[in-house]
Amino acid sequence: PDLNPVEHLWRDLKIDTGLHYDRYLREVIDFLEKDQHFREKLHNTDMEDIKQGKLAKELDFVGHHVRTKLDELKRQEVNRLRTLIKAKQDAEGGHEMNHKVLLKQFEYMNHMNPHTFEVEDLDKLIQSATNDLENYDKKRHEEFKRYEMMKEHERKEHLKNLDEEHRKDEEQHYEELRKKHADHPKINHPGSQDQLKEVWKESDGLDPNDFDPKTFFKLHDTNGDGYIDEQELEALFTKELEKMYRPNLDEDDMTEMEEERLRMREHVMNEVDTNKDRLVSLEEFLMSTNKKEFLEPDSWETLEQAPTYTDEEMKLFEEQLAQEESNLKQKNSDLQKQKEELERQQEKLNAQKAELQQVI
Repeated sequence: PDLNPVEHLWRDLKIDTGLHYDRYLREVIDFLEKDQHFREKLHNTDMEDIKQGKLAKELDFVGHHVRTKLDELKRQEVNRLRTLIKAKQDAEGGHEMNHKVLLKQFEYMNHMNPHTFEVEDLDKLIQSATNDLENYDKKRHEEFKRYEMMKEHERKEHLKNLDEEHRKDEEQHYEELRKKHADHPKINHPGSQDQLKEVWKESDGLDPNDFDPKTFFKLHDTNGDGYIDEQELEALFTKELEKMYRPNLDEDDMTEMEEERLRMREHVMNEVDTNKDRLVSLEEFLMSTNKKEFLEPDSWETLEQAPTYTDEEMKLFEEQLAQEESNLKQKNSDLQKQKEELERQQEKLNAQKAELQQVI
C-alpha cells in the first residue's frame, strides 16, 4: 500500500541514518511498530502532527509491555552516554566533569529522567532525528571539504621533502592524473531528459524513442510505494558517475564520486521536490518533465570544475592543523616530564628502601 509522508519519514528513520544514536532510534521504532494502536495512528497522521508533538502523545496508549521495553532501552542508552562521557573524561586527564551538564548536549532524550521513556522522550527523538537528517547532507559536504583539504595538505607536505628534480616529476605526474580524470564523455545534466533517456536505454534496455516518463517512474520506484525516494534517485546517476569514476585507477577518487552523487541528488530534489518532503511523487515527476530545465538543460558543472574550498579556507585549515600539532607536541612534552619525574621519585623510593634494609 502507498505510504503517507509521515510513514516515509518513519521508514527513513529505520534505515542506517549515520546518526550517533542510530541504534537507539531504530530499536525504539521497532518496538513502537509492534503496537497495533500506534501503527494505526502512524498511518492516519500527517507532518503537522509530528511538528506539534501529537504523534508522540499516542505513547500514552501503547501496551504496557512496549512501554516497559522502551524504559529499558532508554536506561541502556543513558548508560552508553555515561560511558562515553567517562571515556572523554579519562582522555582529558581525569578532570571532574558534570554528567548532567554533559548529557544536555544529547537533545534526543529527556536527560532529567534517566529511568523511564515518556512522551517527551519520543517527541525529542522524532524532532531531533528529523532535524539531524535535514542537516546530514550539510555535514557530509563539510566532511568532504575537510577530506579534500587534508589530501592537498599531505600532497604539499610530501613535495616539501623532495629535491628539485623529484618535485618537478611529482608535479608533472599530478597534472597528468588531473587531465586523465577530466578526459571523460559528456556528462548529462542530472534529471534532464537526456540523462533519463540514457538510463532508459542502458539500464532498462529500452528504445530511447519510446521513452515514457510515467513508465520510467514506475520502473524506478523500486519498492512500489508511489514515490521515488533519495536512494532510488541516487541510483539513477550511476551511469553518469561511471563515465567519470572507475575503481582502482589512480586518477579517480571514489570519495569524490560519492560527493558528486550527493550533489546530483540535491540538485534534482531542489528542482523536482516541490513540497520539500524529500520524496518525488508521480505528479511532481511528470510536472518536471514539462519544464525547460528538463528539455533544454544547461551543461552540468562537475566536481572538478566547482572548487570545493577557497584559498582562505585552506589557509585557516592549515593553521588549525599546525595548532593541533603544536598542542600534541606540548602534551607529549608534558607527559615526558611527568614520566621523568615519576622515574626520579621511584629512584628516590628505591634508595630509601635500600637504606632502610641496610639499617635493619
